[in-house]
Amino acid sequence: MAGSETHHILPLPEFDRPVKVLIVVAPYYKDIADDMIAGARAELEKVGATHEVIEVPGALEVPTAIRIAYRQSNFDGFVALGCVIRGETTHYDTVCNDSSRAIQLLGLEGACIGNGILTVENRDQAVVRADPAQQNKGGGAAAAALHLIALTRRFAATPKGVGFKPGGEIRLAGTPEGGSNA
Repeated sequence: MAGSETHHILPLPEFDRPVKVLIVVAPYYKDIADDMIAGARAELEKVGATHEVIEVPGALEVPTAIRIAYRQSNFDGFVALGCVIRGETTHYDTVCNDSSRAIQLLGLEGACIGNGILTVENRDQAVVRADPAQQNKGGGAAAAALHLIALTRRFAATPKGVGFKPGGEIRLAGTPEGGSNA
C-alpha cells in the first residue's frame, strides 16, 4: 500500500547568495491551490528565499508564464502549482501531458522548476496531496526548485579566458594561461 511506504527526502540546500523564486499557480481549485502555495512558501522561507506569486487561468498556462518570466526577469527558479482532476473526457490527458512536457522542456533549457501540478483521479486525492500537514506537494515542488538552483550555482560557468582580452591580447582555446599564440 502506498500510504505505508517511506521516502528519502533530501535536506534543503544552503545558499550564500539570496534566492528569488516565482511561484506560478493555476487556482482552478482555489482551496487546493491555497494549500499548495502555503506549503511552497513555508519551504522557501526555510532557506530565506524571497518569492512572488502569480496566478494563471489553468495548468496549460503555467509553463508559458514560467517561460515569459525565465526570459524576461531575474528569478533564480520557479514553482509550478496547480491541480488537474480526471473528468469524463480526454481533456485531462491533454492537460496533464502537455503541461508536464512543457515544464520538462523548460527545465532542459536551464530553468530551475519544481513541478507541483497535481494530476489526480479525484478531489480527495488532491486534498491529501496539497495539504501541508499531509503530503505537502507544494512544499516538495519548492524544495525541488531549490535543489536545482543550488545545482545550477554549483556548476556555474567560470570564465575560461578564451577569446578577446582587454588590452588587445587574443587567446585561442588550448593555449596555456599566459602563453602566446604568435
